[in-house]
Amino acid sequence: MFNKLKDFIDKRMTLIKLIFVFSVLIFVVRQLAKISREVNGEQFKTVLASQSQSSLLIMLIVGFISILPMLVYDYSIVQFLPGKFSPGYIVRSGWIVNTFTNLLGFGGLLGASLRAHFYGKSASRKQILYAISKVALFLISGLSLLCFVSLIMIFGFGIGTGFAQYWIWLVGGAIYFPGVLIFTKLNNSQFFSDLTTKQELIMTGGSFMEWGSALGFFILIGYLMKLPIDFSLVIPIFVVANVAGVVSMIPGGLGSFDIFVIIGLGFIGVARSDALVWILLYRLFYYLLPFIVGAILFVHDTGSKFNTYLDDIPRHLVKRAAQIFLTGFMYFSGLMMLLFATVPNVVIVNRLYIKLVPYSIFFVSHMMNIVVAFLLIGLASGIWARTRRAFGPTMLVLILSILNTWFNEAFTWRMVLLLVLILVTLWLSRSVLYRDRMANSWGIMLFNGSIFVVTFVIYTLIGIAANKKTPLHFDKTYLFPSAAAWLTGFIGLLVALLVLVGINAYLTAGQPSWLLKRFDADRVKAVIEKFGGNENSHLAFLRDKRIYFYQEDGQDVVFFMYRRISDKLLIMGEPIGDPEKFPAAIDDFVAKADQSDLKLVFYEINQELTMSLHESGFDFIKTGEDGLVDLDSFTLSGKRHRGERALMHKFDREGYQFEILQPPFTDSLMTTLKQISDEWLDQKAEKGFSLGFFDRYYLEQAPIAVMRDKAGKIVAFANVMPDGNKTTTSIDLMRSSSEAPSGIMDGILINLYQDAHEKGYQYFDLGMSPFSNVGTSRFSFTQERIVHLIYQYGYRLYSFEGLRSYKDKYVDNWESKYIAYYRHSALVFAVLQILLVVNQPRNKKPDKLSRTLRYFVDIDETE
Repeated sequence: MFNKLKDFIDKRMTLIKLIFVFSVLIFVVRQLAKISREVNGEQFKTVLASQSQSSLLIMLIVGFISILPMLVYDYSIVQFLPGKFSPGYIVRSGWIVNTFTNLLGFGGLLGASLRAHFYGKSASRKQILYAISKVALFLISGLSLLCFVSLIMIFGFGIGTGFAQYWIWLVGGAIYFPGVLIFTKLNNSQFFSDLTTKQELIMTGGSFMEWGSALGFFILIGYLMKLPIDFSLVIPIFVVANVAGVVSMIPGGLGSFDIFVIIGLGFIGVARSDALVWILLYRLFYYLLPFIVGAILFVHDTGSKFNTYLDDIPRHLVKRAAQIFLTGFMYFSGLMMLLFATVPNVVIVNRLYIKLVPYSIFFVSHMMNIVVAFLLIGLASGIWARTRRAFGPTMLVLILSILNTWFNEAFTWRMVLLLVLILVTLWLSRSVLYRDRMANSWGIMLFNGSIFVVTFVIYTLIGIAANKKTPLHFDKTYLFPSAAAWLTGFIGLLVALLVLVGINAYLTAGQPSWLLKRFDADRVKAVIEKFGGNENSHLAFLRDKRIYFYQEDGQDVVFFMYRRISDKLLIMGEPIGDPEKFPAAIDDFVAKADQSDLKLVFYEINQELTMSLHESGFDFIKTGEDGLVDLDSFTLSGKRHRGERALMHKFDREGYQFEILQPPFTDSLMTTLKQISDEWLDQKAEKGFSLGFFDRYYLEQAPIAVMRDKAGKIVAFANVMPDGNKTTTSIDLMRSSSEAPSGIMDGILINLYQDAHEKGYQYFDLGMSPFSNVGTSRFSFTQERIVHLIYQYGYRLYSFEGLRSYKDKYVDNWESKYIAYYRHSALVFAVLQILLVVNQPRNKKPDKLSRTLRYFVDIDETE
């Protein structure tokens, strides 16, 4: 009969537990409803609000200290497992397990699962189960000892005799510890073979300290609330309530514990509202806040594993999000402060502004609001640009601003949470700020400058409107209470301008040494001679560009030609050097530039390099085609070149002679060529960067092809490019005097084709045809179709179609050329900056407007 009953109960144990828990919940809900009807809401709020900040601080500290004895369980459990764990790991993991178990419980299942997660790395499932089970036996042994203490107090010393009716609860709890102790000693199973008396005493002591510290903290809260009661009577109330909570199996004893405490405290004269506040503070500082810290540690631990699994991407995203949020907050606060300082009587009646005010920072002083606003805006630029040197000043300004706002505004928890969030995001952003300096990008300068200009204009107009003689008529709400107040703000604006300039100078100071290196002809020639050049390598000898060398084992293997404008490094053509080292060289240059907040823009590069850069985070746009003449197939015979054939016969009849002159050149020859160049330019300024200009050093680097008339006078010339290329050659400057006959340039080109072919060259490069075959498809990108419109209708500025038509009569192959720019850069700014560099006049004294523009766009001068 007994066995049948036992089997019946075992099969339905889960159902019985559910019915029990459900019954307890019904009892708890009914009691809570009854209590809530008896509580005076206003009295509850008054008691809660009466707690001083010092008392709350003591509760916070002691509440966290009271959790520490639970760590004994974790130090005990690792004694039964084979793995080795550092003390820091045990403390961190133990805090998570115990705070989760405290609040959520679930009959010990949660604690067991978490301990298996943290300590089961090198143990078998059986070892983990045994270790957790041994510790679980002693979790409430401390509460059992407190039941003994309570029984002695009630029946031995007569303390709390009013709670004698709960003797059955106390006796039931008291017999647990001796029962467990006897059971472990008399049982000879393998399960208890490694459980020594010392370990049992340590776990029992830890459990007693856990429940004792919780009791002590509970009594401390009542003492800090200054309740006029005998606190020794609280001991049996607390013990009985916890026994009820354990028996109920409800997480944290929620409800069951509370009801027993409220009823018990009522017996000793504590009002229901006071008892509720007492329990609320206990729940907050002993359960909830430690649990929040544990949850943060758990998220961090889980996040670290998840982050490692995903190659550090989540961590980067979180820190990047923190940096973006911090930048947004600084701009937002700066604008809010400016609005308040500029139109105070408008914003204080604006509903949206009033709703946003609690999420910003403010200063009492009108001038300080303006100055700090622009200080925040200036530093926000440095944070957005990920500049290391922005961190210290930003932290100082934010902390001072936060303290000022805190002490001058009404204290609210929402403000505290916001300020804590700001400091956390600032700390998270710290590792994202890796750059040595900030570069002045047009976007940031335009944005920050616009904020100042708009503020200055509005503020000035308000000052003018304040004068009764002005024709401007503003509503009085837009004006300041006095001219002195307006003047204070105006002075603040002038100071703010100095602040903006000073912050910008601080953030952009200290250019890297490689950015300041001058042209080194020997190093350039060595790379070209060893690895060969390309169609643009000769432009290095113009000395109007800087050179960046990439080295391996101390040897130059690749170099780039570039000019700096604003935050861009405009690179002319493909890298020059060992093609196998191009990817490594580009990565090195990108990394070096990025360290100083500079972005690379590649100008006139081939399709292969463009696709490679696209995979590395660059976008691109086609800018034209480069024309190549196939020298092996070139001939004046046939219909295609019959016009050129006739032209060459004409030059022969008139006695024109072609000659290639070798350097070094005489002064008289250079004077003659300079005269021809000046006549050809006709007082127009020369360009540079992607085009050659008349410079003796540059022309001395390679032969010059000339055409002489029958008297031997030079009437036209072209310089052969010193590119070191073994298969392709080309020319740069092609200039003729006013005495040269029509078609003289064709004469030079045809002779050069023949000469290059005889020297073994395969191709002759005629250079770029800008915007050629760009955006011709209806599926082309929008920006490419805009470029096509320039090609079609831009003949008034530059004969693009005429240039293409002229080259077409010789060119056999057209190769596409592209601009590759950093993906997060604005294409409009990138194109405008290229145009400024490419079209920058040379050998012409700039006017005041040009000098001013050059200062603001930050064009690097290399000569």
